[in-house]
Amino acid sequence: MSELETFRAQTRQWLEVHCPASMRTPIVGDEMVWGGSSVEFKTEDQRLWFERMREKRWLAPDWPREYGGGGLSPQQMRVLESEMRRLGCRQPQYNLGMWMLAPVLLELGTHEQKKEHLVPMAEGRCRWCQGFSEPNAGSDLASLRTRAEVDGDDFIVNGAKIWTSYGDRADWMYALVRTDPGARKQQGISFVLIDMRSPGVSVKPIELISGKSSFCEVFFDNVRVPRRQLVGALNDGWTVAKKLLQHERAAMGKFTEGGAPSHDPLAVARPFLFDEHGALREPELRARLAGVMMDAQAFALTHRRLTEQAVARQDTGALASIMKLVQTEQEVAKYELLMAAMGGDALSWDGEGCDTAAVEVTRAWLLSKTYTIAGGSSEIQLNLIARRVLGLPEGR
Repeated sequence: MSELETFRAQTRQWLEVHCPASMRTPIVGDEMVWGGSSVEFKTEDQRLWFERMREKRWLAPDWPREYGGGGLSPQQMRVLESEMRRLGCRQPQYNLGMWMLAPVLLELGTHEQKKEHLVPMAEGRCRWCQGFSEPNAGSDLASLRTRAEVDGDDFIVNGAKIWTSYGDRADWMYALVRTDPGARKQQGISFVLIDMRSPGVSVKPIELISGKSSFCEVFFDNVRVPRRQLVGALNDGWTVAKKLLQHERAAMGKFTEGGAPSHDPLAVARPFLFDEHGALREPELRARLAGVMMDAQAFALTHRRLTEQAVARQDTGALASIMKLVQTEQEVAKYELLMAAMGGDALSWDGEGCDTAAVEVTRAWLLSKTYTIAGGSSEIQLNLIARRVLGLPEGR
């Protein structure tokens, strides 16, 4: 037996023994476990799965052991992912900092920055948020106005960010700030790491139509940020941000792997579409249901291909560019189908007599409207693909 086959057998055995049965089912509602300084578990199985994977160093299995990771090779990482898929294992934690910021720090961060920030992430002790969009700089991100002025060994940060996902629960933020207001748009921007507990940082949740407040406004009033928290060169933050956004679009696909926070369209639609004999009540929805399921399978295979190409160090630029666009548009189409299938039950919201599953789907349908905006709107993604992947000229 080869070394890799031995690793597969050991990994399969370990997962079968240590992954609780309830952690092998699709995630619904708010069952995601977010790493951070205040990790919340709804069940004992969630806690066990999180702690066992942390002790195994498999919260960050392919990071160097020096920075808290498991030190797995690309081939071993591929085996681990395939074995987790085979068992249907959930992600032990959700942590956008690990999926987006960490790859950038591993490439561009100093040794001190890696020790300070990667180790807590690898141990599930730090939660990150992204400070890019601003009230007047969303799609046109290069127009951001949050300023950071050098003051000795610190930056003094003033300004505001908006649509910051879970900013009210984050421990740290990675942010773009303008450090040279006289430079051209993309120039004069720096990439800094900000402790959300710093004096002068205030956070205000934004209430959404879905009834949840995952988005926030964040305000900076003379916030001191040590210059050692600058990633990359001063005024070269745009280069760092472009690298991170490549990982962001790939990270969106994490929510379709390992027990995603998403509804199985067939499982939800079955009681509304099929009678007790298995016959379709609404034949006209057959094609839509089949299309949604086929699209989801095609996306999963494409995401796997992207992972394989990244492991093989092949160019993934074109694929990465479409991942965010396709996944979010598919989620919107899926929830539109589920609402149509549920009919009158789709009007459920809250109150006595409401079907709990229907209420959950209705809220998720409303939230899905944000997917095509967050992380770059679909229109912006199409423009980027047209220019940078297809090489089309800019429109007039």
